[in-house]
Amino acid sequence: MRMIGALLAGLMLTVAAPALAQGSPGPIAIHGNMQTFEIAPVLYAADEFYPDVATVKMGGIPNLVGEPIVPGFGEEGVADVATHAETQALRYSVRHPDLRIILNVSEGLYRIVARRSAGIESVADLKGKRVATIAQTSSGYFLHRMLAEEGLSFADIVAVPIAPLSAMTQALRKGEVDAVVIWEPESENSAQVLGADLIEFHGDGVYRELFNLNTTEAHLADPARRAKIVRFVRAVIDATAQINADPAKAKRLVAKAGGFSPDDVADSWRHHRFNANFPPDLLDVLVLEEQWLAQRDNRRARGREELAILIDTSVYEEALALALAGGQ
Repeated sequence: MRMIGALLAGLMLTVAAPALAQGSPGPIAIHGNMQTFEIAPVLYAADEFYPDVATVKMGGIPNLVGEPIVPGFGEEGVADVATHAETQALRYSVRHPDLRIILNVSEGLYRIVARRSAGIESVADLKGKRVATIAQTSSGYFLHRMLAEEGLSFADIVAVPIAPLSAMTQALRKGEVDAVVIWEPESENSAQVLGADLIEFHGDGVYRELFNLNTTEAHLADPARRAKIVRFVRAVIDATAQINADPAKAKRLVAKAGGFSPDDVADSWRHHRFNANFPPDLLDVLVLEEQWLAQRDNRRARGREELAILIDTSVYEEALALALAGGQ
């Protein structure tokens, strides 16, 4: 899952923001991978824009649906909302069809980082090469899509799962793998160790990770809980606008939460887009990705109508109707 790697258990961010004129909605519990840059708007929303106590802990969709938490990859607790890439929403929703995607927070702009001296001049040249990636994640799906563009599949490469993620960079530096496909900052770290030997292949027009805010149908059916979720989505919208105007504070929050250096954040920031909306092709992405996941998991692929149920835009619409946080 998206939390595989050198994650820091026990990270938590708790903030009590001043109540707005609308009244305090009550404390909200958020779980997400705090060692990703994609979570920046969520951290910023909790820190400054949500009008009550917002607690962000390491975790994700498992905290929404009662799945076991792997020690070191998350913290116990029940989430009101949780972040995860769309890959994991698809995976968990097979067992938990009441899961709902309620906002696209950000996009991860993935790339293949490869060693030119390994004879790699194109994506097709990855055939037979050793590629460090985590197959069951969004980065693995990105690699699948990039290979498919050249008529290749995972069977044509040597996929090397490596943990912690920082070890991918070291494996590339030592020549133990020929390419790395993973999210930031390890993708950037891998690119930097190659220097002039670097060749990159970007996924423009092929695939970008959709990092979403998720909840459950049961949570949304609870009026008090729904009110909190709507206000938090509004906070993420406002935080995103501020990030796109001036990302300085968001970068500091990401560095602190994830244990990154300021240089890590500065170097990798450009490989993300912060949206706080619903991309028009979200369902199209889910439909295509579902086919790949179903084949990998040896199960029936759900159709477009089944997958459409996973997308709930009503919270976003209600949040847009609220006045700007701080200006009510």
